[in-house]
Amino acid sequence: MLLLSDIRIYPVKSMGGFSVPEALAGPRGLQHDRRWMLTDENGRFISQREIPDMALLGTAVDDAFLHIFRKNNPEQEIRIPLEYPAGTLPEIAVQVWDDTCRAQVLPAKINNWLSTELKQTVQLVYMPDTTRRDTDPAYTPEGFYVSFADGYPYLIIGQASLDALNDRLDIPLPMNRFRPNFVFTGGAPHEEDDWSDFSIGGVQFRGVKPCGRCIITTTDQETAERAAEPLKTLATYRQKGKKILFGQNVILTGAEGVVRVGMEVKKL
Repeated sequence: MLLLSDIRIYPVKSMGGFSVPEALAGPRGLQHDRRWMLTDENGRFISQREIPDMALLGTAVDDAFLHIFRKNNPEQEIRIPLEYPAGTLPEIAVQVWDDTCRAQVLPAKINNWLSTELKQTVQLVYMPDTTRRDTDPAYTPEGFYVSFADGYPYLIIGQASLDALNDRLDIPLPMNRFRPNFVFTGGAPHEEDDWSDFSIGGVQFRGVKPCGRCIITTTDQETAERAAEPLKTLATYRQKGKKILFGQNVILTGAEGVVRVGMEVKKL
């Protein structure tokens, strides 16, 4: 039996995330997942690829606020309201890879705090419900959309896949290097590569494309230091063409619903 063992949400693209016992799964991802993003003054997205120190900023969400804080000093934080009165935030066009969509720019006080923390001029933007950023039509049907995640609403990885990698490494690495939304136990290493339709509890999903990995996986999420692993080792057995694959990109195919740790993950 395959069981959901972890649910992870990353409110701000490329910042630290957190685990939850349950979450609402919707068309563009888990509630609050990657709905915020840092950009430069031209609206181009910024990630740990350019600023590894983004890993040092943690996030939390309560009923009213998104909290961004220093992981090593949680009292050093800024609070961002989850909702602003209609029309109070200016909208701009932002770019995520080859996609352009509309986003709301957060107030200067927030952007100044983040720019000081990261030692680079940045601005925080939010994706409103009215924005539709399409998933790649080469891998998904029309009508599917995504938050500010790289390309797809969800990422799932089997614990067995990480265990198989760690068996090859001198120093085991945690799952946070790979930033999945769902982790499951049971099954064979990398069996998620071949998944199509599956369910978690009664919520229906579809695996659409194995995930090509980048330099962010080599960034220690507690120190922001970079090294050769895990890409060096993954390249010896997980490379296909020019891509190093680890995990499966996923879309929601049924109605939105709540997923909980401990639910059965069932291939359909």
